[in-house]
Amino acid sequence: MRLPRVTASEVIRVLEHIAFTLNRQTGSHKIYKNYANQRVTVPYHAGEILHPKLLKSILNDAALTVEEFVRIKDEI
Repeated sequence: MRLPRVTASEVIRVLEHIAFTLNRQTGSHKIYKNYANQRVTVPYHAGEILHPKLLKSILNDAALTVEEFVRIKDEI
């Protein structure tokens, strides 16, 4: 499945839905952690679409597949 074109806000909504919480922010990078201390860094630039390679990296850090991400994004 191809990676969807999404903004940082959409990625953040999905991460928060699966129990990631904002831990801290350094400049434009928001760092999210979950209960198992998995860390995901999301570069936040309002309204800009994330590069597909960057989205793939975020999904790997969050242990999500593209299919799971799309399903959760559509449910919200």
